[in-house]
Amino acid sequence: MTIIKFKDKKVSEKTIKALKNGGLVISPSDTVYGILVDTANEKAVEKLIRFKNRPWGKPISVFVADFKMLEENVFLTKDRLSLLKEVLPGPFTVVLPSKHNVIKLLESEKGSLGIRIPDYRFITELAKKFARPISATSANLSGRSPHYSVQSLLHEMPENKKKLIDLVIDAGKLPRNKPSTIVDLTTPKIKILRQGEIVFKEKKIYISKSETQTKKIAQYILRKISRGLQKKPLILIIEGNLGVGKTIFVKGIADILGINNIVSPTFVIYYEYSVSAHPQGVFFKNKLIHIDLYNIQDPEEFKHLGLEKYLEKGNILCFEWGEKAGEIMDTLKSRGKIVYVKMKYVDEKIREITVKN
Repeated sequence: MTIIKFKDKKVSEKTIKALKNGGLVISPSDTVYGILVDTANEKAVEKLIRFKNRPWGKPISVFVADFKMLEENVFLTKDRLSLLKEVLPGPFTVVLPSKHNVIKLLESEKGSLGIRIPDYRFITELAKKFARPISATSANLSGRSPHYSVQSLLHEMPENKKKLIDLVIDAGKLPRNKPSTIVDLTTPKIKILRQGEIVFKEKKIYISKSETQTKKIAQYILRKISRGLQKKPLILIIEGNLGVGKTIFVKGIADILGINNIVSPTFVIYYEYSVSAHPQGVFFKNKLIHIDLYNIQDPEEFKHLGLEKYLEKGNILCFEWGEKAGEIMDTLKSRGKIVYVKMKYVDEKIREITVKN
């Protein structure tokens, strides 16, 4: 077993060499530490199953580089493709009918395959260079908890399992994200087989059962919106009843930007915060403006707020009670990218979050 640091300049080259030699690689991902093997190498897949103590016949998902590679390995309709382009890349494993280009041991008894396009550049670029899918299962024994550090993983592993590992890529301690949400798309009705941090009901509709999930959904949406949006400010119009979680949604965005002192600006209308963290793939690097229009009674009040000065690239403006922004909506539309976020109660604990742009 060889251990290398994630920052090693030859990490990709060494990983591909190990995979081509039928090796088992422990790697970081966008969720937890996972196991990579060549999905076209039967001995490597059998080695993976032995390592996991996984029952024979239980499917194992795979990573692909992009939608082209996804379509090369599973069957999907135009409607399903349209849905997947809304949620991927991201923390989702989608189950679809397989085209049987991977070792059969990875597929279900029904011939379906779990497939992922992660929001993690190292894995997608690796799959692209390797030119075929790579296994995407978490690096823990079946029935055990996933691992967020190499130290935790190796501490749990008995010696006979360690001997099966060829290469370990140590990226330090990962954020404590849940494993991916598994979504069965083999039938007309979407089925959630495993709930991860983010769950979608249908296209652009997400389900939150906790404040933590609401924050994670906000961060996921921010990453999705960030792609290709670098020349305009982002404007989030957040609507929903009192107590539905609008401020929690904004706190989720603030967290990923290194802002941890968010308070509701109900009585002062808005607060301005400087961005102190710049996560990969998020291009808003200047200011977060948190605006609460609850107490706005007269459209004339907008003239005195001075919000126009914040309509610059690199800024994010989050409007709570955004339905009251009609007086300045034309200005917002002409100078920024507007995304509508509607939050509503499903029941006392569950929220439905709909995103439109």
